[in-house]
Amino acid sequence: MVPKQAENTAQEIEETFQAEKASMLRQPKAVWATAIAAVFAFMGIGLVDPILPAIAVNLQATPSQVSLLFTSYFLVTAIAMLISGFVSSRIGGKKTLLVGLAVIVVFASLSGASGNVATLVGFRAGWGLGNALFVATALAVIVGVASGGAATAVILYEAALGLGLSLGPLVGALLGGWQWRAPFFGTATLMAIAFISLVVLLPATPLPAKKTRLRDPILALGHKGLRTTAGSALFYNYGFFTILAYTPFVLHMNAYGIGAVFFGWGVAVAVFSVFVAPVVQRNLGVTNSLMLSLGILVLLLVGMALAAGHSVPAVVVLVIAAGAALGINNTLFTELAMSVSDSPRPVASAGYNFVRWLGGSIAPFAAAQIAEHVGAAYTYYCAAMAVAIAVAMVAGGRKYLKHHEPAGV
Repeated sequence: MVPKQAENTAQEIEETFQAEKASMLRQPKAVWATAIAAVFAFMGIGLVDPILPAIAVNLQATPSQVSLLFTSYFLVTAIAMLISGFVSSRIGGKKTLLVGLAVIVVFASLSGASGNVATLVGFRAGWGLGNALFVATALAVIVGVASGGAATAVILYEAALGLGLSLGPLVGALLGGWQWRAPFFGTATLMAIAFISLVVLLPATPLPAKKTRLRDPILALGHKGLRTTAGSALFYNYGFFTILAYTPFVLHMNAYGIGAVFFGWGVAVAVFSVFVAPVVQRNLGVTNSLMLSLGILVLLLVGMALAAGHSVPAVVVLVIAAGAALGINNTLFTELAMSVSDSPRPVASAGYNFVRWLGGSIAPFAAAQIAEHVGAAYTYYCAAMAVAIAVAMVAGGRKYLKHHEPAGV
């Protein structure tokens, strides 16, 4: 017989979930404007995916040289995360978002005009600076102005991430199939539209009562729960961006084919981050859900290793299936990062994103180097090992995350 207290707790959890679900679409215009701008910003991550082989051919570069487009972008993004809170706490969230968008417009345009791969890598680094200022601040702004609580805001943010990841390769393929430079100019145009939308629709955001110091994000990582979340996310992101940055070279397809594969992958990320992750978390709890979805990702990466060089259709199926696990992981990691510590959300987000994007910066170049020197299969085996380390870190640190579990889990 189920105790009455447990019944009441379960009923409260269900009622909270239904209330958040009902409020999901009833958001102020400012939330939608910021979320749409975030979609455009996240499109920039996967935009170059379908045109990586074309860039390598046109600029006479190797896969590992081309992979530096991701490495420079994510490395600068990671480092710039540490200053995002410092900047936004002094000029306000809205102005920080606009500065970030303006920087992206400039460097996306310059990327499209690049004459060699080294210049393009440098301009992608500048793009990463704008991305950091925008992405870190966008999450804090959405959490601050969204109705339905922080959990609803996180789901909206992850929906923007998933939609951006799915549309980026599609737009990159459609424009890149015509001319490899076109996706860069297309992104600059979209970000300019987002800039205008935020100027019109997003009200001025108040300055926080306390200014963020440059060292605050690092100090926030002293919290064992946040450090566990960020550390495991670093290894998880190594697996994530191995799939995104290296797989185009395994598929042996043109821009349209690669774009179609990663559009399906991105749709899976979006659907599972928004609709499946909350259900799984309610039933299993956050740490059990994370270990399960990360474990599934390990198996999928091993499958890619076995299929690489032997069966392109199998790689395609496994990549799209991986999008489902990635979607669940993204939502769970973000929600933990925003609530696991006692630091202000912008500070916790900056510290967490600094560590996690380091994984994104290491993976593309490392994956290409491993493939060139040892073989494509070992690229995916190494990614599987990295994600397995993430599983072990979540399991080892679950006592610091346990208070986020529903009762009885």
